[in-house]
Amino acid sequence: MAILIVGLMFASLTSAIIGSLTYFSTSEQLQKFTFWSMGNLGNLSWLSIVILSVCVAIGLLLSLVSIKSLNALLLGENYARSLGMNYKRTRLIIIFATSIVAGSITAYAGRIAFIGLAIPHIAKLVFQTSNHTILFWSTVLFGSIIMLICDSISQLPGSDLALPINAVTSIFGAPIVIWLLIRKRKMMN
Repeated sequence: MAILIVGLMFASLTSAIIGSLTYFSTSEQLQKFTFWSMGNLGNLSWLSIVILSVCVAIGLLLSLVSIKSLNALLLGENYARSLGMNYKRTRLIIIFATSIVAGSITAYAGRIAFIGLAIPHIAKLVFQTSNHTILFWSTVLFGSIIMLICDSISQLPGSDLALPINAVTSIFGAPIVIWLLIRKRKMMN
């Protein structure tokens, strides 16, 4: 609960900062910000791709190291501690890994909705498991494939126009998340 509240407060703070910067920005800067906020997998220099790849690799390696601890946590915090897991250390590693991956991808590709939210649930539904080893690799694979499919759709084959990738991921992701929420609610009743 504390992490959720801190996240909401951080979002509020960053929103205020972005609003202030937007107010004092030029029209060219506002246009760049608008395009970034719509998400884009193109227009990155090779240096940006290298930096992004290093950041994502570090985050994924930290996540990979935490898989055993995440599996132990499935049975509860007390059980995980009885297995010798350092709960606080593991929690910090997971938060740090998530922050590195999500932050670096957002910084370079923009805000791309629903991929990080919907794909893990899809992987869990497909493989019918809670084993994080399987979920880790399937999420990486499904996320990559679905992201490339959405990017291909956003390029509007046969046309010079391109949709923002965020629009395409939202069109596919929102119904999936709604369906998952309704399904979970039906299972609870």
